[in-house]
Amino acid sequence: MNYLAHAYLSFGNDEILLGNMISDFVKGKKQFLYPPVVHKGILLHRAIDDFTDTHPVTQKAKSVFKTSYRLYSGAFIDVVYDHFLAIEQTAFANDSTLFDFSQTTYKQLEKQIAIMPSAFERMFFYMQSQNWLYGYRTLPGIYQSFGGLVRRAAYLQDSTPAIRIFDRHYNFLQGCFNEFWEDIRFFAFNKMNLLLSDNRTLPE
Repeated sequence: MNYLAHAYLSFGNDEILLGNMISDFVKGKKQFLYPPVVHKGILLHRAIDDFTDTHPVTQKAKSVFKTSYRLYSGAFIDVVYDHFLAIEQTAFANDSTLFDFSQTTYKQLEKQIAIMPSAFERMFFYMQSQNWLYGYRTLPGIYQSFGGLVRRAAYLQDSTPAIRIFDRHYNFLQGCFNEFWEDIRFFAFNKMNLLLSDNRTLPE
């Protein structure tokens, strides 16, 4: 799952949200330097990613990108899933609902900017100013996300095949998301509550 899904699957908890969003920027034992609930957000992010990556529907969805992108196919599916979440009407009934959610998320994160990893803080500036979370709703926004993924990847050079694959298999990928969404939402909600019910700082 990508940024929109991790924000949504924080279920309105500010500290869980921060941990969920910064997890990829926190390496090794640095996770234990964060406040306990933020740390649990980091753990939630990693549990969500593991659940997503190993889910049979995700494996099926990744197959359409594998020929062109091999090990990066999962990264493209993360972006694809955010697009279908952005247009999922039980999550976001319309454009305004998603826009309001994006602005609320930025405000929740802004309040905690002092403890963000510096690399995430730099990226957050662009996320907020360009409204990435809302951008996932539009096809140009998804194409731009594919381009950003390619620019950050060490061994990728062109996002054009990804755009063509996405357009060609749009209905199939949407069906995969629809099949997957309730599973990940149920898993994440229960995992978050399990983490929050444990007063210990849990190991990874």
